[in-house]
Amino acid sequence: MTESANQRVQITLHQQQDYAFRIDFGGPVPALLADEPPPLGQSQGPSPVQLLAAAVGNCLSDSLLFALRKFKQSPEPLRTEVGAEVGRNAEGRLRVLRIEADLHLGRTAAEFERLDRVLASFEAYCTVTQSIAQGIPVETRVWDAAGLRLK
Repeated sequence: MTESANQRVQITLHQQQDYAFRIDFGGPVPALLADEPPPLGQSQGPSPVQLLAAAVGNCLSDSLLFALRKFKQSPEPLRTEVGAEVGRNAEGRLRVLRIEADLHLGRTAAEFERLDRVLASFEAYCTVTQSIAQGIPVETRVWDAAGLRLK
């Protein structure tokens, strides 16, 4: 979401035990333990698929929040639910087949101004989701606090 020149993000993974890896992000960001679920790992942390789903949901939430705040709108509290469907591809290998994200606004649609404009554009600014969507279908839905589907 930044507007500067190309940037490089560097992380380091350190194997802890079997499929558990400590992910170091550098700087002040705390490390994170990731692990595969059984039978490979012990679920000591989020799996790579969960991290991917979290990255999509976090980026979409950030983009929606940024777009709404640009118009002086306050959608808090936001809640985002992301599902990643994992299945076998034509070669029989496990792959993420699709991702669905449901973003829930903390207020009703009637309480927002320019909401249609925000909903039409916020996804285009989501770096992670737009990158992933080039290879994995991503469906994004937005709901208001009353349960009305807005997108």
